[in-house]
Amino acid sequence: MRVLDLTAKDLLQLLRDGRTAGFLLIMPIAFTFLFGFAFGGFGGESDPRLPVGLLDLDDSAMSGRHLLALLDASQVVRPVELKAAQQQTLDKKVRDGDLAAAVIVPAGHSQALLAGTSLPLTVVVDPGSTGGLTAQTEIQAAAGRLAASAESARLAAQLLDQQATLNPEQVAGWSGPADRQGFLETSLEQALELWDHPSIAVRLVRSGAIAIGEESSAQGGFLHTSPSMMVQFAIGGLIGAATMLFSERKSRALRRLLTTPITRAQILLGHYLAMVVLILIQLTVLVIFGQLALRVPYTREPLAILLVMIGTALWTAAFGLLIGALARSEEQVVLFSLIPMFVLSGLGGAWVPLEYTGRTFQSIGHLLPTAWAMDGFENIVIRGLGLGSVLFPAAAMLGYAFLLFALAAWRFRTE
Repeated sequence: MRVLDLTAKDLLQLLRDGRTAGFLLIMPIAFTFLFGFAFGGFGGESDPRLPVGLLDLDDSAMSGRHLLALLDASQVVRPVELKAAQQQTLDKKVRDGDLAAAVIVPAGHSQALLAGTSLPLTVVVDPGSTGGLTAQTEIQAAAGRLAASAESARLAAQLLDQQATLNPEQVAGWSGPADRQGFLETSLEQALELWDHPSIAVRLVRSGAIAIGEESSAQGGFLHTSPSMMVQFAIGGLIGAATMLFSERKSRALRRLLTTPITRAQILLGHYLAMVVLILIQLTVLVIFGQLALRVPYTREPLAILLVMIGTALWTAAFGLLIGALARSEEQVVLFSLIPMFVLSGLGGAWVPLEYTGRTFQSIGHLLPTAWAMDGFENIVIRGLGLGSVLFPAAAMLGYAFLLFALAAWRFRTE
């Protein structure tokens, strides 16, 4: 009961502080709008797919045209048509991240495709980029579909050749090479169309995945910015709580508390619970705001989002307790809050999604709790996954909460 009394006292004191409200709600909402608009928030025309360059060097342009259509129909990549003069800069565009990958259709590819001879496409990709590897997989799938359709066209032509040889009275042969070529091209187009209209009917049942063009297209840049600003300012919002803890230590109020029937562990727990509740209030308000105002689909998996919110609140509150235990002045409280807030946010994927960075940066990022918080939120609102996808991120955040709380308890002083 004494622990809850201390928690209630802290919460009342914090909620009366205007600075706390600013860092808890005003700042994250303002920065959500700022970065959200910068990354295409409310921009229905924004295309979130990975850009893939397409350079067609084939005179016929037949296979390049079909490949362009296949990539354009993808939900993962969007083709960007390139000119022959840009061939020398392809490597640089991919390396600099202007393109997730690039594919070159070599000269004579259309003829080789219909003849059944091997003339592979050239794919330019950064093997250290997750986005590049994803784009490469999509290019290979499109190329495989094109090759399979060409094989179907060749088999149809061979069948007609055999029938014309065996039954010349019933089946007329080709009037010339152009006639056969026209048949192959028409059959190729028909085979490609059949990929979109298969003869086997598949009954689709909506699962966790969110299709691009449904919920996700409406939010644009807010799908990443909304959870990222929540995570970032969950740390910044602890300035008031850590300052209060420092002030109580400085005024020896904590020392006087020990003269009452309360233990050092209960004092720690009371302050910690106040910070946990404070962050949960902040996250709840921001989730409701994101759902209603920004149409970010937080509530599509309520239990999963709640689990991520609790994990985020537990480790950030433990971090706030550690700041309050370490700081020797109010200036240090602000310093110890803001610098880690920017570092953890920048390296943990709150500013730039880690999937758009290299493997080394991703590995470094996942040494930090912010990366796991971002994984949990984005698994729900962007990747469309379910409860199982947040269990490991939540467990990781719980581990950080234990570690930070243990450090805070070790360094905690009552004066």
